[in-house]
Amino acid sequence: MTSKITDVSGIRVGHVQRIGDGWLSGVTVVLPPPGTVGSVDVRGGGPGTHETDALDPTTLVPTVDAVVLTGGSAFGLVTAHGAQRWCEEQGRGFAVPGGVVPIVPAAAIFDLGRGGDFAARPDEAMGYEAAVAAGASSEHADVGRGNIGAGTGAVIGRGAFKGGVGTSSITLDSGVVVGALAVVNALGMPFGTSSRRTESGGPEPVGPPALNTTLVVVATNALLDPAECKRTASAAHAGLARALNPSHTLADGDTVFALATGAVGLDRSSEQARQVSLITLQSAAADAVRLAVLDGVAAAESITTAAGTFAAYGAV
Repeated sequence: MTSKITDVSGIRVGHVQRIGDGWLSGVTVVLPPPGTVGSVDVRGGGPGTHETDALDPTTLVPTVDAVVLTGGSAFGLVTAHGAQRWCEEQGRGFAVPGGVVPIVPAAAIFDLGRGGDFAARPDEAMGYEAAVAAGASSEHADVGRGNIGAGTGAVIGRGAFKGGVGTSSITLDSGVVVGALAVVNALGMPFGTSSRRTESGGPEPVGPPALNTTLVVVATNALLDPAECKRTASAAHAGLARALNPSHTLADGDTVFALATGAVGLDRSSEQARQVSLITLQSAAADAVRLAVLDGVAAAESITTAAGTFAAYGAV
C-alpha cells in the first residue's frame, strides 16, 4: 500500500473540488485528533495565510483543531470559517466561557481563473464540506492524490504542467511515524529538470506567470512541544528545496504546517538522546515532504479548461 499522511494514527483528510463551468479549484482539510500540537513556518515571498500567528510557540494556545489548504488565493481563505464552524459543532476548540473557539489555520494557493472564471473560487460552504469529509473518513484511510481538493487547480513550471496533491510517510525504528501531504502549485519544476524544458518540446506556459505556492502539512505521532513542532516545520522546508527548482521564491507562498499528535514519546533520557531523536525525526520530515511533492506531480493528470490545457508532467 502506498504510504500516506494518514499512516499517522488519528490524522484524517477530506477533499472537496469543483471542475467545469468555469471551475478548477478545491479545498483540503487535514483533521488531527484533539489535543494535537501544531506550528507553521512560512518561507515563500507571496503567502496567503489565515491564523498562522496563533501557531507561534510563544502564544496562548498550543493545539490545532484543523488545517485548511485551499485554492482561490486570498479569497479562498474564507473556507477556514466553514471548517471552524464544523469543529465548533463537534465541540472541538479552545474552551472559553460559553463554548469553544476552534483553532483552524489555513493557507491558499493561487489558481484564480484556471477554470476560465476568475470568480469561481472556494467559499465557506466548501470548507465545511471538506471538514465533513475529513471527519467521516476512517482511520488510516487512503488519501486522494492529483487533481483533487486544494490541488485541483494547481500547476507547476509557470503554468506549463499540471500540479496536484501528493502524500507520503516514513516510519522510524523508534515507532515514530512522519507523514506529509503537499499541494504542489510551484513556480519551479521537479529538481533536476531543465528550467528550459518548454523550449525543447514541452508545452508553453498558459498565460502570464502567476503567483504560485506549495503548501505542506507534516504530521507525526511523536510527542513534541510547540517549539519542537516549529523546528520540525522549519526543517521540513528542506524537502521542498530538494524536490523543486526553484523554491521559496518571491512568487511562491511556500508554507509548511507541522502537527504532533503526541502518541509516541521520544528518547529524552539525556540531552544528547533528545537531540538525536529530534534530528532524526526532522530529517525524516524533510524526506517525507520531498516524496509528497514528487508524488503530487506524478499523480496530477492533464486537463483542458476554458483557460487552456495543462499537461501532465509525466506525459511529456
